[in-house]
Amino acid sequence: MQRYEKFYIDGEWVEPLTPSYSELINPTTEAVFASVAMGGVEDVNRAVAAARRAFETYSNTTLDERIALIDRIIGAYEERLEDFAVAIAQEVGIPVSARAQVMGPISHMKVARDLLKTYPFESRIGDTIVRREPIGVCALISPWNWPIQTKVIKVIYALAAGCTVVSKPSVNSPISAILLAEVLHKAGVPKGVFNLVNGSGRVIGEAMSSHPDVDMVSFTGSTGAGSQVGQAAARTIKRVCLELGGKSANLVLRDADLEKAARWNIQRCFFNAGQSCHAPSRMLVHESQIEQVIPYLIDEVSKYRLGDPHDPQTTMGPIVSKAQFDSIQRHIQSGIDEGARLIAGGLGRPKGIQRGFFTQPSVFVGVTPEMTIGREEIFGPVLAVLPYTCEEQALEIANDSPYGLGGYVFSGDPERGYKFASGLRAGRISFNGAETNSLTPMGGYKQSGIGRSMGVFGLEEYLEIKSVYGFAERERQIAGQ
Repeated sequence: MQRYEKFYIDGEWVEPLTPSYSELINPTTEAVFASVAMGGVEDVNRAVAAARRAFETYSNTTLDERIALIDRIIGAYEERLEDFAVAIAQEVGIPVSARAQVMGPISHMKVARDLLKTYPFESRIGDTIVRREPIGVCALISPWNWPIQTKVIKVIYALAAGCTVVSKPSVNSPISAILLAEVLHKAGVPKGVFNLVNGSGRVIGEAMSSHPDVDMVSFTGSTGAGSQVGQAAARTIKRVCLELGGKSANLVLRDADLEKAARWNIQRCFFNAGQSCHAPSRMLVHESQIEQVIPYLIDEVSKYRLGDPHDPQTTMGPIVSKAQFDSIQRHIQSGIDEGARLIAGGLGRPKGIQRGFFTQPSVFVGVTPEMTIGREEIFGPVLAVLPYTCEEQALEIANDSPYGLGGYVFSGDPERGYKFASGLRAGRISFNGAETNSLTPMGGYKQSGIGRSMGVFGLEEYLEIKSVYGFAERERQIAGQ
């Protein structure tokens, strides 16, 4: 059994001040495969102090120096791609075939690097100089469902801005975080600029969020946990960026290509075993077209191959943990009990699988907005298909949610599609299955979060704005020399 006993603080691998250990369970085998050191408040204090010291010098590095650093990080990361793929397959059950999980971070790092070449860190409004400066020490708390990409996005934009970092991964995915710390160390990130502490959200997350020497907190996870982070951060009045839960709706208008909409919805909703906050887990179809769309949904679900995530042929691995597996089973049971019509999947493991936290990809039709599966975020491969009678009702149902992370529209008419996209109260809208990209902002409305990540807007989460008055004459003199 592997044993991970150290944290990365101030450029070194150090033992926790008050060590305790947590066992990691492989979701495919249900067997313990590793133990990881868990930290305490004093470990957070040590990491924050290192980041605060490092900020004094790192915040003054030149843009060229940061660009060169990110290039070195990209190079060191690319050398470890297979290690990352194997680690996340083992710790959270993500198939090695899901290349976006390990390849996606490269694109995000390149976008952040290239922004440094063009972003106006200093501009003018009349005779006033407006400067954008690094905000300071950043506490970065990342989830298990995208364990590498989400962490890389947070870290790379913080470093690009000139900030220093204290990072905490999910208790379910600490090994991939340790690998990333090794990558950053090899790339020559200056001591104290990046620090890693493993531990629970209740202890480490709370200590990071409320720490008086932390200037900003970026958290990705559940809405409930995000609320706790926000409350803790409010005690010392710091900036908070939250990417939280979702119950995204896919509006399939009557003139849409039903087959394309159905197949795409299954693919996008069930990607990563449905463990995605942007998953279109509500599909809204006109009541007259429900029976037409069912065969496409069933056929697309049947294409998934569930099994060992280390097998390149596997397209869906297990759920991350028994607790999450049990939650998904309860939601499937609630759909049955509340009268929805199950057309694919169901309770229990898939046929032929005797162990592991595997759940059947499931689809319900005849779901109403009041049903549990029509309202709550399930975070598993469960799709709720809701009928609507008119398009105004469809938009009303889509927006009748405490969440507003993603939204999707399918229509044969781009003008009508754009109208409905404009009416959706959500942070990212995709038309006819259009792909997202690394340049544009990601974030949510309502209880899906605060702030944005990625691209220019993501960089600005890590910057303060300073207005500087009285230097207009100096600027004119310099310009005239």
